[in-house]
Amino acid sequence: MRTRVTNRPLLVAALLIPALAALAPTRAPALPTPDATWDRLAQCESDGDWHADTGNGFYGGLQIWPPTWREAGGLQYAERPDLAPRRQQIAVAEEILRRQGWEAWGACARLIGVLKR
Repeated sequence: MRTRVTNRPLLVAALLIPALAALAPTRAPALPTPDATWDRLAQCESDGDWHADTGNGFYGGLQIWPPTWREAGGLQYAERPDLAPRRQQIAVAEEILRRQGWEAWGACARLIGVLKR
């Protein structure tokens, strides 16, 4: 008896993987986050102080770490988040959100309800 070898499993995988990837949830919403959400997050992170420099190594209203600020394009606005206006901190935060999801703000994102437990 002769066994016939086919590439059917490879063909099925080649068709299913892109289809399944298209259905997978994205890390961050496609639309900009409402200002009220950023304000609630800042209230949790820094008591709403957009110029917070508490000495903990994180800066601004959203308590962004300087290397993350740089990687997300923050240097086009200021050396550190606390030196940039609120609107610019939010612009950089949108990029951080796109790259990392709400996990970038862990506990506070859970507290305000944008990151599920």
